[in-house]
Amino acid sequence: MHVGVLLSRVRVEEKLLFAELDARGVRWSRIDDPELILRLDEPIRDYDVVLERSINHTRALHSLKIFNDWGVPTVNAYSVADICGNKLLTSSALVRAGVPTPTTVVAFTPESALRAIEELGYPIILKPPIGSWGRLLSKINDRDAAEALLEHKEILGSFHHSTYYIQQYVEKPGRDIRAFVVGDETICAIYRYSAHWITNTARGGQSENCPVTPELDRVCRAAARAVGGGVLAVDLVEAGDSFSVIEVNYTMEFRNSIAPTGVNIPARIVDFTLRTAEGR
Repeated sequence: MHVGVLLSRVRVEEKLLFAELDARGVRWSRIDDPELILRLDEPIRDYDVVLERSINHTRALHSLKIFNDWGVPTVNAYSVADICGNKLLTSSALVRAGVPTPTTVVAFTPESALRAIEELGYPIILKPPIGSWGRLLSKINDRDAAEALLEHKEILGSFHHSTYYIQQYVEKPGRDIRAFVVGDETICAIYRYSAHWITNTARGGQSENCPVTPELDRVCRAAARAVGGGVLAVDLVEAGDSFSVIEVNYTMEFRNSIAPTGVNIPARIVDFTLRTAEGR
């Protein structure tokens, strides 16, 4: 067994995964994406499976596509990364599968985006379809703010700002939930607390264990299946007796979730990775 670990840099998560592979005596190699050269007509056959841990979405996506076309299994698969790396595709997949998620509207010009925002009603959340760590998210409370932000996005003019992804703002009790799904099991979950409406732990949110109830497990597994399954983090908010899924992440950080949950997340990721290799 030879596992390739595709990465941009070695963070705490990657060190934990390396230690887990070493503890099991699994042969593994780093695949550093800044140095990676992939010649399409010369497949790399060195790996039984590639575990993707890249920070850069484009590098991850294109590398996974090439490895999968070569017949090399990856965690996660290219199709899953493609959906999860784009909030618009994720929302569409969730709606198609009947998974509860906030009302989402897409528009392509500032004028149509403003109409959509006013029809949806303030406050709303404006997001770039591609992005992570809570960057470039905006909570818009009134028309003046909407007009200013839409003008800024139009002038910025990059690919990230050419589609207006508008989502209903959901009130939450000072917290949201991040749940970890591996295969078809919700292995653990955390509450993320913050006085700010963005609760990412990367932005200072505090974590605490969240019990995996039957309903939380049901919604999380449905969300994971909707995007293709694998090793995923599902972000949710509480909605009455159930939950509403905000995002599904395919290269998640987990360092702040091990202690509060007591679950050895890197071990569960390695378990799934080795099963993926054995099933090739």
